[in-house]
Amino acid sequence: MQEKAIKQILILGGGTAGWMTAAALANALQKNCQITLIESEQIGTVGVGEATIPPIRTFNQSLGINEAEFVKATQGTFKLGIEFINWGKQQHSYFHPFGSYGRAFDTVNLHHYWLDAFKQGKASRLDDYCMAWAAAKNNKFAPPINDARNVLSTYEYAYHFDAGLYAQFLRQYAQQRGVKRIEGKVESVKQNPANEHIQAVTLTNGQSYNAELFIDCSGFRGILIEQTLKTGYLNWQHWLPCDSAWAVPSESAELTPYTKSIAHAAGWQWRIPLQHRTGNGHVFCSQYMSDQQAQDILMENLPGQALAEPRLLKFTTGRRNLFWNKNVIAIGLSSGFLEPLESTSIHLIQAGIAKLLALFPDKDFAQPVIDEYNRIAIAEIENIRDFLILHYKLTERDDSELWRYCKNMQIPQSLQYKIDHFKNYGRIIKGEMDLFAHASWLAVHIGQGNLPQQTDPLMQYRQVNHVEWLQKLKLAMDSAAAKLPSQQSFIDRNCRANY
Repeated sequence: MQEKAIKQILILGGGTAGWMTAAALANALQKNCQITLIESEQIGTVGVGEATIPPIRTFNQSLGINEAEFVKATQGTFKLGIEFINWGKQQHSYFHPFGSYGRAFDTVNLHHYWLDAFKQGKASRLDDYCMAWAAAKNNKFAPPINDARNVLSTYEYAYHFDAGLYAQFLRQYAQQRGVKRIEGKVESVKQNPANEHIQAVTLTNGQSYNAELFIDCSGFRGILIEQTLKTGYLNWQHWLPCDSAWAVPSESAELTPYTKSIAHAAGWQWRIPLQHRTGNGHVFCSQYMSDQQAQDILMENLPGQALAEPRLLKFTTGRRNLFWNKNVIAIGLSSGFLEPLESTSIHLIQAGIAKLLALFPDKDFAQPVIDEYNRIAIAEIENIRDFLILHYKLTERDDSELWRYCKNMQIPQSLQYKIDHFKNYGRIIKGEMDLFAHASWLAVHIGQGNLPQQTDPLMQYRQVNHVEWLQKLKLAMDSAAAKLPSQQSFIDRNCRANY
């Protein structure tokens, strides 16, 4: 076993992907393995991903990171979900919460009872029965409690943070645990002529670095996975047509404990509040809007004064044909790209790391291990892809070319089945390795107008006064939210950054 054990790992590229990987490997491989990370300050990183989803908390906890210290270091805030504005139709909004709607009170799912009451005019919109929104709409935040009988246990949370500062935070963590950082740019890559495995990389200064396992965190360039191994790329732009984004920070605005996603004529705008600034961007389709038009829309819709010149990013939505090829694993943007509509970019890094640790190889690089990694990775990203497509497909908008295209486009059969099943029967169909839970699918289906034609047949056998129960639930949530501190006061008291 010791003869087969991997003794040298090389991570190519820093940023969030590189340093998350380095930190997790340093924590897991506590002896007998040298982890080296090569990055270049000249190249820089994309670094616009500032919103996350709840599993990031599990990642940080696995590293033993103190939450308050992490939030301070990254100038972070808390996130209870995402508000979607103008997606289903103009002048309409809904909330995608972290957590659940209400609290289970019967064998029939709450949304069936809500739908029946709503159609009778005896219930308000679905958001009103969600604790995350009860707090978020009033800019309130405190961590959930552990008492399952209390509505304050029915939500989860994630973070908004400065991705560059997060990478620095994890760099310090990793280097304290023995990760060796090399500054430099790759000049050439050496492969084993017998099996085409990567053997070493040589930098522009002539220094070469050998390893047995290589992690490609080199971003869109994919220096090892694509430029060297020619792995290939599957393009999904026919389903997710946006291919560009402007990004710009602005002065601090309202400290909302949620992300805003505001749909425009040919894409959408993000608004992410941090302690020291607000992150903004406009994701758009260049087929239907010029770069200048998209920049103008973003700059006209900032919540405060811009703090820098906007940066333009170009991308191709899709994935590598393989995430693990030979002795190279692609993590982060080198493995593929999905627009940040549901804040999944950092999660896909985390998921790649988790799979690596669960299927960690030895020097044999057994093909069944590689195949299983790829099988899971493909299932994960395709389920996320389908969830993103759902936002575009379920729209009543026909006021611009992009929305007309999306409304009428053919979509993956796996997603069409889910849409049809919910429309007909009101049931959520989940796939294998589906990141998004029941409440997430429910939020978008209902929020964008895909109301079920019928409720659960079990309802006719139950003796629940669901109208009264929903009224009590809403009152309980509003009352609980009123007692929570504002996000600003919670941060001031627990994790205010020094800036």
